[in-house]
Amino acid sequence: MKRNVLLITADQLRHDALHCTGNPVVRTPNLDSIARSGVRYERAYVPNVTCTPSRSSLLTGQLPHTHGAWAVGVPLPTDAPSVASYLNAAGYHTALIGKGHFEPSYDPELRYDEERLAHEDAHGPYRGFDTVSFAGHGPFDGHYGRFLQREHPEWVGGFLNLRRRAAHPTNGFGGDTGAPDLVNNPVPTELYHTSWVAQQTVEYLAGLPDGEPWFVWMSFPDPHHPWDPPDEERHRVPWRERPLPEYYPGNLARCREILARKPDHWLGFFEGTFTGECSRGDWAANQLTADQLREISATIDVEVELIDDAIGTVLKELERRGWGANTDIIVTADHGDFQGEFGLLFKGGFHCDALMRVPLLWRPAPAMGIAPAVVSTSVPLIDVTATIAAACDTAPPAWIEGLPLPCTEATAAVRPIIITYDSPSSAVGMHLRTIRLDPFTCTVYEPSTIGIPTGHPPRLAGYTIANASTVSYRGTEGELYDLSEDPREWDNRWNDPAMATVRAELIATLYRVLPPRRDPWPQVEAPV
Repeated sequence: MKRNVLLITADQLRHDALHCTGNPVVRTPNLDSIARSGVRYERAYVPNVTCTPSRSSLLTGQLPHTHGAWAVGVPLPTDAPSVASYLNAAGYHTALIGKGHFEPSYDPELRYDEERLAHEDAHGPYRGFDTVSFAGHGPFDGHYGRFLQREHPEWVGGFLNLRRRAAHPTNGFGGDTGAPDLVNNPVPTELYHTSWVAQQTVEYLAGLPDGEPWFVWMSFPDPHHPWDPPDEERHRVPWRERPLPEYYPGNLARCREILARKPDHWLGFFEGTFTGECSRGDWAANQLTADQLREISATIDVEVELIDDAIGTVLKELERRGWGANTDIIVTADHGDFQGEFGLLFKGGFHCDALMRVPLLWRPAPAMGIAPAVVSTSVPLIDVTATIAAACDTAPPAWIEGLPLPCTEATAAVRPIIITYDSPSSAVGMHLRTIRLDPFTCTVYEPSTIGIPTGHPPRLAGYTIANASTVSYRGTEGELYDLSEDPREWDNRWNDPAMATVRAELIATLYRVLPPRRDPWPQVEAPV
């Protein structure tokens, strides 16, 4: 009998966001149980630190250079392969429930299938999935948005629309501390998108026939900002009692000292002189207070606990149907998030563990007899796709660029992991190429291409698109960290003569392994 596969992803989930991955505050009993009974990967790295490229890599098993969805606003080409199509052809029922974002989410003209399907109240097929039910960050798009606007319009106003922050009474500065992109939301828990994703997943599973294999991707929009969980849940983690992260530098002078060791856009982001493709153009990280960080961190903890509750609901359905012993469960995320590292918040064109490293749990079907383990060797996220494909009991298809995940530390091989970032805006024109090869992280800053068109659309009113960049790189800048000695990545050794040989070897390996860019290189078609 073929194994079932349940892939669970959360959006913008840090590597240390779960109790089982190092968060002492949050309560995640269901995820902790998956970790205890399966394999926990301590160092899983994404191929890109933004949504569409990394999610497309999970679907295709390919790096952004290969599949072509290289930035937010660039749709995954329609001819890109899909692990859902692969499993579907092998006889699997396939479904995607929650956030997709393989295509631009800002789509008022319904040019792309994700929003068109939701607008038509249709549920597939889509990129190899028989069934889709999309949810975004609130009631503004997707099937969830249409559900809430149609059935419960009285709760729509409690959510913050990232594209129209000015439409919210707080302009997106709320909570008790006036924190950015944190607002109070009176929506009932059962109508929040986390609960909706779980409910839709349970309904889908309940309708499947016995004895036929399935692949379900359950994709939660949280804990990506805006941070607006139900108010009735905020008591779970009192923010005033929430400890500050141990890596938080703690004062402006220390933040500036650390950031000054990095390439210029890091400190520019902190000071508000560089916006890039970052979250808010009307706020800078040097305004972040300790209490705001506490409240944001506590709110993220609440959202993670709600995700854990939702996963528990789905796990009960698996047991009810008798599928527990024959189902692989994989839990991960598309990218991480700044939560006080270097004094920063949100994300953008920055390559560091806060954004590149995510949780990864794999509980193989118990019938396979694979023992629980912890793997500390770094693994790339595209290995998840190869592992899913292997559930068909066949070798992963040739187009997948990853390998099946190792089951033990002894079978894990140290190999180069590639992370890329390219600015969608020609006003920024930044290009990062990173190699993660234990214990080093090395990032090459290729020459900036400011002014060279990318197809980026005009500025969308109410949504921050980069103005002209205050930073331009010549191609000689970079970052190099030895995480065995400097896990916080505070000491950039790019220009350290003692590291010259290591740097040269890492760069040579980076460009030997980096695949050529897809030709023709797709253009940006929407803001996000």
